[in-house]
Amino acid sequence: MQQMELIGVRVEVPTNTPIVLLREMSEAARLLPIFIGAPEATAIAIALDGVTTPRPMTHDLLRNVLDELSADLERVVVTELRDKTFYAELHLLRDGGRFVLSSRPSDAIALAARTGTPIFAEEAVIQEAGYTTDGVAVAGQEQAEEVVEQFKEFIDSVSPEDFGTR
Repeated sequence: MQQMELIGVRVEVPTNTPIVLLREMSEAARLLPIFIGAPEATAIAIALDGVTTPRPMTHDLLRNVLDELSADLERVVVTELRDKTFYAELHLLRDGGRFVLSSRPSDAIALAARTGTPIFAEEAVIQEAGYTTDGVAVAGQEQAEEVVEQFKEFIDSVSPEDFGTR
């Protein structure tokens, strides 16, 4: 599991689909884009910009409920990518007990943006859907590294006699 930084909300061109962009906080700094709906993108952007709405939005309401119940959001975890759908969990602490609730990543991230809660992603999710900082898919990069490693092994084991003589 890797800790992630919430970079922001972007619109993917040419589809005009909003994405939330997370960046790994380790030295690798891999990126994890997650496609989300427009209302969720707005909710995250409002939280990142520190905008206060006249009435609580859904994620503000959830934050207020957690406060009133003396529950702490310990962390948010993007747990899985299955059939092109991301899954997440809210990890809560209350009265010494730990609770885990299933959540859409967009809702979990919107809540984390309002509470300052750390966001994590499972390594398998990053491996499947992540990108390096130069825009190469993590899955593709690993395949390329495997090919290079196989080539190195071939070079180490080959001799001039293996190519025949003229």
